[in-house]
Amino acid sequence: MSANKFLPFALPEIGEEEINEVAHSLRSGWITTGPKAKQFEADFSIFLGDSELESIAVNSATSGLHLALEAVGVGPGDEVIVPTYTFTATAEIVRYLGATPVMVDVDAHTFNMTVDTFAAAITDKTKAVMPVHFAGLACDMDPIIALAKKHDIKVVEDAAHALPTRYKGKMIGALESDITVFSFYANKTMTTGEGGMVVTRNAELAKRCKVMRLHGISRDAFDRYVSTKPAWFYEVVAPGFKYNMPDIAAAIGIHQLKRLPDFQIKREQMAAVYHEALADLPVELPATAPGDDIHAWHLYPLKIKPEAGVERGKFIEQMAELGIGCSVHFIPLHLHPYWRDTYKLTPEMFPVAQRIFEQEVSLPLYTKMTADDQARVIAAVRQVLRHA
Repeated sequence: MSANKFLPFALPEIGEEEINEVAHSLRSGWITTGPKAKQFEADFSIFLGDSELESIAVNSATSGLHLALEAVGVGPGDEVIVPTYTFTATAEIVRYLGATPVMVDVDAHTFNMTVDTFAAAITDKTKAVMPVHFAGLACDMDPIIALAKKHDIKVVEDAAHALPTRYKGKMIGALESDITVFSFYANKTMTTGEGGMVVTRNAELAKRCKVMRLHGISRDAFDRYVSTKPAWFYEVVAPGFKYNMPDIAAAIGIHQLKRLPDFQIKREQMAAVYHEALADLPVELPATAPGDDIHAWHLYPLKIKPEAGVERGKFIEQMAELGIGCSVHFIPLHLHPYWRDTYKLTPEMFPVAQRIFEQEVSLPLYTKMTADDQARVIAAVRQVLRHA
């Protein structure tokens, strides 16, 4: 182990503003979903730059994706197309609704679903498609949305990595898809501890997500409890869920969102430092955003080339011995026992994703890192690959 303190793969950056806002919630007596959640939702729509958008705060991106698919009508007998190169949440919420996830391969450079892999999987049972913006780089959404509209397929974007990500002049979340879902988990580009946001410009979809977010109740709990007139009556109009974001979490989000542009700039700068410092090594550097697009740089995913002479797992072990935490994004769905066995999936069905998985390693990249921290990472990478 290195004499230096171990550098973890990810840490959140929390400031005094977030801490004070949480303390204000605690002192106010309103700690569950209330005024701060409403403010966070309003601020989020403004941040995305489209006055027609409605943002709905939830307790995780997983719950947000569940609400989204339920709202667009996914149910038993339907198929939903998802990339195999994603976290299991993208597919598991399809199963919550009794539908079938159909896994597709991804692009070798961006790790994203393409319109071609999407097109090849369409059947008469396809109800929705879920593009995942891997690492913070947008999928090429225009052709995906156009193809989906041609076949009357709903588009739900898994934007867990993609805040703030810009595609052809628009923020992810403000495209012409049906619903977009963001994540505020502890290791994301901004955090609420646990949490997510559902975004749509479709008023009916927004209404359905709001109702299903809290037990299928027809009235907002915050409005009922702060009303100065008797407001005890409510009706359950559907068997909903318990997916609301409490004000304690939203309090963190209000200030994280204000800091997000600066967070993105620092992540962009850190990615550029990695690009320059690692360019001469036997690795494939991650894809960058084309033109004026913005990459959120949630992750910095390297591919270790065969000529490096070190297997990915051994690379991670040796980095840990040097005091650097790394990770892998992702173990593709087709390799997990549940998905593999249930749907009879094999690596040969997803040759690109399989090759990526065998080579990919994610280096630490987060705003709490210092320049010295990043220099340690670079030095460790060079040492491991030099001695391979």
